[in-house]
Amino acid sequence: MIAAALPLTALIAAVTALAFWLDYRVPALSKVGASLLALLLGAVLTNTHVVPAASPVYDAIAGPVTSLAIAWLLLSVNLGDLRRAGPRMVGAFGLALAGTALGAAVGAFAFAAHLGDDAWRLAGTLTGTYSGGSLNFVAVGRGVGLPDALFAGATAADALTTGLWMAATLVLPLWIGRFYAPVPASATNRPGAGADTVASEAAARPGLEADAPDEADHRHHPFFKPTPISTMDLAVLLALGLVLLLASEVVGRWTPGIPAVLWLTTFALIVGHTRRFRNPAGAFQLGTVALHLFFVVIGIWSRVSEIVEVGAEVWFYTLVVVGVHGLIVYGVGRAARLDVGTLSVASQAAIGGPSSALAVAVSREWPGLVLPGIIVGLFGYAVGNYLGFGVAYLVRAVGVGL
Repeated sequence: MIAAALPLTALIAAVTALAFWLDYRVPALSKVGASLLALLLGAVLTNTHVVPAASPVYDAIAGPVTSLAIAWLLLSVNLGDLRRAGPRMVGAFGLALAGTALGAAVGAFAFAAHLGDDAWRLAGTLTGTYSGGSLNFVAVGRGVGLPDALFAGATAADALTTGLWMAATLVLPLWIGRFYAPVPASATNRPGAGADTVASEAAARPGLEADAPDEADHRHHPFFKPTPISTMDLAVLLALGLVLLLASEVVGRWTPGIPAVLWLTTFALIVGHTRRFRNPAGAFQLGTVALHLFFVVIGIWSRVSEIVEVGAEVWFYTLVVVGVHGLIVYGVGRAARLDVGTLSVASQAAIGGPSSALAVAVSREWPGLVLPGIIVGLFGYAVGNYLGFGVAYLVRAVGVGL
């Protein structure tokens, strides 16, 4: 078993790189996406007992490293980009958020007798993770004081349910697509659809040839598109991320009723919309790498024994949340005459985050939905924390489980 800090850290970094490499090089696995691959690889390591169930390394990644990921990713969020996502995608994502919040509330009532005082905590945590992905799981879960045993079990249940819903959003368009409005023709074109976009993508990769399929297939993929960044850019990002983290911790101590992660979310969004730090070069890339280190740790925490220990009800709770979410998205979405492609990508943006939305759009050959999916997924990072804490405190206020 690899337990020492340095080799364990090296292994997590190597597995993170492997997830990106498999996403880039293996077409079948690119349909799964690097995020889910990182989760699955981490789960293999822990369930085969290659790595320990607990380690200070995991705590460091889930703590300050993940906080930096939150800061960097939110610095790259431009709320004005929601206009670029389009009203259909924004509307579908709104349905996804509403479905998640409703599902979490329904689950809290359904499992209140089993969960007791933790029902409101789990309601908020699952609302967060199914509004923007696993990044919000830790932020809200730590903020509401989810007990360690329940945190570990819910992490495993969340990872399993996220994988199942990824599969669902890949096959549902094939099964039920005929009952929905047709996917817009623009969704089958390159993101941006125009010659200017294609030209700019080609310019980003000097010497890109038409007979280089691996390169051409990933020109629109934000994980693999080269981004010019200088040493000074990296230094500024590192310093800015740490300053934002410090500021949120300090203000959080002054306002004990408001979790520090909400201050971090707010400060990062404010700074990211200033003229000087609007979409700083490398913020998305650094945040993505740090986030995927955390995804590996989420996988490592996903031991089958943990689900058994806290009870199958926790997993059933996640199924209720995602089930209600799916009914709202595909049910109300059909009534609103939204196409199944937009609904599927928006749903996955909420459940799994922007990288999962990207995987669905790419695998179903809807490249025109890649950019809108990424935009609303990044918006989910921003809104998921607020929505998670809001649902948690609302469920507690009405006395569920108390």
